[in-house]
Amino acid sequence: MGSERRERMRALGVRLRALRAEAGLTGAVLAQRAQVGQPTVSKVENGRMVPSLDVLDRLSRALGLDEATALEVRDLLAAVEAAVDSGGPEEGAPSTGVAVDDEIRSARLVRSFQCVVLPAMLQSAEYARHVFESAPGATPDSVGRAVAARVERQSVLYEPGRESVFVLTEAVLRTWPGTPALMLAQLDRLLAVESLSTVRLGVVPWRQPVPVLPRHGFTLCDRRAVVVETFGAERVSVDSAEVASYEETFGHFERAAVFGAEVRELLLRVMQEFRGLGDTLTP
Repeated sequence: MGSERRERMRALGVRLRALRAEAGLTGAVLAQRAQVGQPTVSKVENGRMVPSLDVLDRLSRALGLDEATALEVRDLLAAVEAAVDSGGPEEGAPSTGVAVDDEIRSARLVRSFQCVVLPAMLQSAEYARHVFESAPGATPDSVGRAVAARVERQSVLYEPGRESVFVLTEAVLRTWPGTPALMLAQLDRLLAVESLSTVRLGVVPWRQPVPVLPRHGFTLCDRRAVVVETFGAERVSVDSAEVASYEETFGHFERAAVFGAEVRELLLRVMQEFRGLGDTLTP
């Protein structure tokens, strides 16, 4: 990361921390009022995360900033985004989805569709490790940091007042890295997550034709943003027309999926098939 960008991120964080102190709020209270994760507040204030404009506005409202001060912090964010990042990304560092974490932690309703790889919020640590190790130039240190960030993101699954809906194609359950033992542990995790009152897990079974040919995975954050996943990165869009289009597409897949007892039966059947494969490495 370029030094100019680092300095501007630090300046934004210092200003927000000072405003919080003036308001007499702790980081935890500010996070609660702004409906964002406490780690988000900490990372922004310490210059380790660039907040989205939506999150910055949430923080501004929670701090009770007047119009002039709110404009000031918006200008600081604009300066960060305009800074030249001359150093490029850290060598060998897979993307940990900072912008995605930002959006998901601030959403009360998360809806995710996947057609090949498990949703990030449902991945076990070992499954996630294989995902990040497949990135070009990955190193043990960068993979470890990326896995830790992914596991931290998953804490929102257990927070009351949130709802997470995941829809997968059956192909996701049968596209596996590592060993059958890894997938057995991963599928067992899916069974545990499916039982949460805050989560709905659906699978479009192979016996049923897909309503729309899936091109990539995506995640809707409330009705304000969509995270579109590509080979190289995760792109966050707040364009209302694009969000509406993805909402419609998600609805098609959701209606085609099985939930509840049917999805538990399917998971148990796939687990039995993995047991039959034995604990052998992939070629």
